[in-house]
Amino acid sequence: QVQLVESGGGLVQAGGSLRLSCAASGRTFTIYIMAWFRQAPGSEREFVADINWRSGNINYADSAKGRFTISRDNAKDTMYLQMTGLKSEDAAVYYCAAKTPPLRVAYDYWGQGTQVTVSA
Repeated sequence: QVQLVESGGGLVQAGGSLRLSCAASGRTFTIYIMAWFRQAPGSEREFVADINWRSGNINYADSAKGRFTISRDNAKDTMYLQMTGLKSEDAAVYYCAAKTPPLRVAYDYWGQGTQVTVSA
């Protein structure tokens, strides 16, 4: 009912910046929370940030605070993750996820992921 497509990943130098996008389609009016997760090779998937689609309330993982900014454009059904001061440990596949009613602990929809590679 909801499709999510990430974009904006690529190769960036350490200390550089990158903006990821997650475009939602389908029954986007049902979205309650959208979030960014990431998974590095050999590591568990970890939470990065989320945003309440209606209130705009935001939560960040400690690793993202001060460097990453999550935002949304409701009219475009798009979520963004502006990343600055990128470090080698930020290299991962970044996924967007959405939660819709009935609310559960687990997220209901996931994108295919976009690769972020940090060089130098």
